[in-house]
Amino acid sequence: MTEPLYLTPEEVTERFRGAVSTGTLANWRAMRVGPAFVKIGKSIVYPVSDLNEWANEQTVKCRATNRLNGKRDEPA
Repeated sequence: MTEPLYLTPEEVTERFRGAVSTGTLANWRAMRVGPAFVKIGKSIVYPVSDLNEWANEQTVKCRATNRLNGKRDEPA
């Protein structure tokens, strides 16, 4: 089965295992923060490619991980 190009707010909530509620998504849309969305009439959908990019931007890398990979800590 192929991955859909767009997800509804409810599907986004499922994708992130309930960590982001539909209410939070609505608040983020009003504040123009969070993942990119498309509004067609009254319908809101989220492009999967933009959700992937947004999720990657939220990644927090720990210093210990860098040390284990032989990278030096970057100054704060």
